[in-house]
Amino acid sequence: MSEARRSIFTRIVAAAIALSLVLLALLWWFTHQTVAATIERAAAAEVDVDLAGLVDIHASGGQEELAARIADRIALTPSEGSAPHYLLADDAGRRIAGDLAQWPDLDPMVSESGVIAIGANSRGYARAVQLAPDLRLVVARTTDLKAPVLLGIAFSFAAGGAVFVALVALGGRFAALGLARRIERINLAFREPEEAARLLPARPEGGDEIDELTARSAAALARVGDLVEAYRDTSEQLAHEIRSPLAHLDNRLVQALAADPAPAVAARLLEARAEIRRVVRTLESLLDIAASKARRGDRAGLGPVDLSRMVTAICELYAGSAEEAGLELDWRLAPGVVIEGDERQLSRLVTNMLDNAIKYVPAGGRVEVTLEPGPVLVVADDGPGIDPGDGERVFERFYRGRAGAGEAPGSGLGLALARAIAERHDLALTLEPPREGGPQGAVFRIGVPK
Repeated sequence: MSEARRSIFTRIVAAAIALSLVLLALLWWFTHQTVAATIERAAAAEVDVDLAGLVDIHASGGQEELAARIADRIALTPSEGSAPHYLLADDAGRRIAGDLAQWPDLDPMVSESGVIAIGANSRGYARAVQLAPDLRLVVARTTDLKAPVLLGIAFSFAAGGAVFVALVALGGRFAALGLARRIERINLAFREPEEAARLLPARPEGGDEIDELTARSAAALARVGDLVEAYRDTSEQLAHEIRSPLAHLDNRLVQALAADPAPAVAARLLEARAEIRRVVRTLESLLDIAASKARRGDRAGLGPVDLSRMVTAICELYAGSAEEAGLELDWRLAPGVVIEGDERQLSRLVTNMLDNAIKYVPAGGRVEVTLEPGPVLVVADDGPGIDPGDGERVFERFYRGRAGAGEAPGSGLGLALARAIAERHDLALTLEPPREGGPQGAVFRIGVPK
């Protein structure tokens, strides 16, 4: 779907144009009805005046004079108003004079009036009167809108409507572009929080709702920035406060080992140093997880990363370790798979997945890595697998699962960190069922969310 079709402002302009066309159609119908009603009222007035004159002629000159005057009036074509039509008939409806073919459905005894058919295609307003016991008269005026009138109305509405719709479209487009630019500044500020102060100026006096939204967005982004900065400061201070004493402690252990202690004491000192290194790695992993989660959806600092090249280098590096562990490491990688990301974090994601597989697969096992466009990266092994009940819990921090727990060293943070990095790049890390023909242990998929 194109950007224009998705834009709410484009839909607003289209709705305004559609509403304008509907209103023009309603206005044309109202005008048409008004003109028709006006013509009918004018015809009724003309009929009444004409009928009164003919009644006087009959009263003073009789039937023959009346028939002659009707013939004269039919012969004359009026320069203004509607064309007159007459029918002078006996009481049985037989025509004596006039141009109407038959008596209409009007009662002359009560001087009834109404709309009648005149010929095959016209209609008109008529009134009937009883002039004598065996003589009746009907006078009519056509009320059809003439073609020139209809064309004039249609042309006026077409021309005026085109101008009106064009002005609505033009005005709406300019207004929509202005609103779109203002909204885009807000969106850009959310995409680039560091530039929020420059992109979102303070709300001016008398501003509208967009100005209020801008001001509140600027305040929210500033607040988020302050919180992130405070988090970073706290994390760095905490890491420093923990690393420093651990480093001092490790140095003292090194000094103690340099004093050539008894073998049993040296073994304990080496265990203590290993524990210190484990604590430091755990701390760094926790900080990395927190940092990745805090920057989820933030595209700042990301650049093109050639996944095919990067994963190939990592697999080649791990091939030696896998061989030493008695494992078979296979990789099938599609070339040229590139995404926007942080290469250091993505590299750590892949190494964590391979570390996890090699750690739990026994000697003689197999680890398979595949990469397809999308991207879709799959790391599968034929180790002991993961208990179905642990399908989601294995991604929790410090959770190592029931299957194989205690069989391999680790803090239970590798998969949690891998998922946090994946989500930082708008990817999903999931545990999939084993594929037919592939390793039947654990299968992890990294790709666009399904």
